[in-house]
Amino acid sequence: MKQTGEFSCSNPLINQLQHNIQWGQRGNFLDVPTDCPQRDERLGWTGDAQAFSRTATFNFGVNSFFSKWLKDVAADQLPNGSVPFVVPNVLGANASGSTGWADCATIIPWNMYLAYGDKEVLEHQYASMKSWVKYMIDHSNNYLWNSGFHFGDWLFYRPFDDNDGRSAVTDKYMIAQCFYANSVQLLINAANVLGNKADSATFTAVLQNIKAAFMKEYVTPNGRLISGTQTAYVLALNFDMFPENLRKQAAARLAENVASYDNHLTTGFLGTPYLCHVLTRFGYTDLAYKLLLQQDYPSWLYPVKMGATTIWERWDGQKPDSSFQTPGMNSFNHYAYGAIGDWMYRIMVGIDTYEDGVGYKHSRIKPHVGGGLSNASASLQTYYGKLSSGWKLENGKFSLDVEIPANTTATVYVPAKSADAVKESGIALSSLNDIKVSGTEEGYVVLQVGSGKYHFTAD
Repeated sequence: MKQTGEFSCSNPLINQLQHNIQWGQRGNFLDVPTDCPQRDERLGWTGDAQAFSRTATFNFGVNSFFSKWLKDVAADQLPNGSVPFVVPNVLGANASGSTGWADCATIIPWNMYLAYGDKEVLEHQYASMKSWVKYMIDHSNNYLWNSGFHFGDWLFYRPFDDNDGRSAVTDKYMIAQCFYANSVQLLINAANVLGNKADSATFTAVLQNIKAAFMKEYVTPNGRLISGTQTAYVLALNFDMFPENLRKQAAARLAENVASYDNHLTTGFLGTPYLCHVLTRFGYTDLAYKLLLQQDYPSWLYPVKMGATTIWERWDGQKPDSSFQTPGMNSFNHYAYGAIGDWMYRIMVGIDTYEDGVGYKHSRIKPHVGGGLSNASASLQTYYGKLSSGWKLENGKFSLDVEIPANTTATVYVPAKSADAVKESGIALSSLNDIKVSGTEEGYVVLQVGSGKYHFTAD
């Protein structure tokens, strides 16, 4: 695979983390996305692949890689719609149907469509997506999916000899209900793209029932979840399980939980990819930066400080006293936790694509400054050409350099109080005809631009 993305910032530890994310992907994406290239596994674990899939699209050109492997997923899918833990399935018919693992059948096709604008992947995988959703419906009781084996939030934070209940145990069936809803939503999305109005209407009604069942079973009247973990709130918020009026308080509970662990994460494989995204979405970007920049266990930079050159399977593969985790399951090249890369590219630097212009036909450039960083930049080779964004703080001035590829458009967010405070290459926006100011939004001036190179500055 060709490398398509580059990222760097003013923090050398984050740059090493980025190197580790890419190196782990390079070592595992070989015909199938193996979980690790050593030990007694080296298998196409579906949970690892779905958790990392969006991050993967930035680092390397994985469109063909995943479209091929998704055909393997469909080929190995059981007649009842259940998806195996590993693909190719060498573990047998009973090793299937775990939430967050089997959801590779819906999550990865949608991520490939967003990143590459490839409608064909949805056409090829639609039957597989629908079959997995129908499996969950068939195994639900009044739209509540609370049966079967699930790995749950794999390798969540569990302190040794825990007598205070600090282990971040999340109810597995609550997790299952969240992913159930997400897969139905992604099937609706795919149906809309493909013009299947009947399926869209049918599954929209199903989704309402799934969310109602979630609220009835797992949420108190005051909006507290029966599992108070970071993963519980992250999944419920990320997949819109709460009604609008309960989301703000739920996000506050998540922030309180993070603070109670001295600004450390406690998430496992299923909660980690969405943690910082949810914090940013609900106005806690500073807290997301604190998590990213945390240097002691458990954190993304703890392995970096311990000398890691790839992503570890466990947050404490090597413990603070330099002893090792259980030798039966302790990989030092597992890319799943590298899913933080997705937040670094799409939020920190701010390169994203809109659903009305997938594959970066219509890009969003919305950087989030923070973490004491003085600069951050990234570039991505899209099918239209190079897309890049880089911001810098210098002498009280903010600058944003953007490159938008040919035949595409972008919505650019410049952190400033008003359009009058923003200039492009030293010229006031009011004097420029090719840049349209479309308003202000949460501390940003919002601009509509076409292809080309831009240099925005603001005090």
